[in-house]
Amino acid sequence: MTLPKFIITMDGYFRLGMVNMHKDLLKPGDECIGGGYYYIDYTSNRIILDRASYDYGRPNWYMLETLKVPSAYRGMRIVYLYDDNIHDDFNVSDELTIGYYD
Repeated sequence: MTLPKFIITMDGYFRLGMVNMHKDLLKPGDECIGGGYYYIDYTSNRIILDRASYDYGRPNWYMLETLKVPSAYRGMRIVYLYDDNIHDDFNVSDELTIGYYD
């Protein structure tokens, strides 16, 4: 069953799509540093990220300075919701430099 999943790579690439497994978003040579699930809130123009990849765990945002986002999502805010009553939500758009790729 395909679900809306995302990953981030050591090189800072943010990839998302409807896939069976998080590894389906990897390209040859990629090293995944976390992933989870997403939904797009068109009303607030945000990509909401949450949960964790079973294989790769939660995103390790601290390992990145720049997040490379597909250009189709230019202008959208990105936020990661921990939803664990321990961590504050991580406002990706404010905490990391956002670059775009095609």
